[in-house]
Amino acid sequence: MDPRGLAFLGAGLGAGLALIGAGMGIGRLAASAMDGIARQPQSAGTIQTAMLIAAGLIEGAALFALVICFLLSAK
Repeated sequence: MDPRGLAFLGAGLGAGLALIGAGMGIGRLAASAMDGIARQPQSAGTIQTAMLIAAGLIEGAALFALVICFLLSAK
């Protein structure tokens, strides 16, 4: 297999692993937030705000990893 093909394979695997990790992170975040809301319903607004901020940070890191994978495959 030529180096370019291996670069595309590595980029695909890296992007897939980054997105799987982000999905698992957001899933755990949402589960913990729902558990917190179930325990203290009066603080639901605060928990939801913190959850959305954290989810945005996780998505940003996943997007950054995805862009890095595709940039490395282009070299």
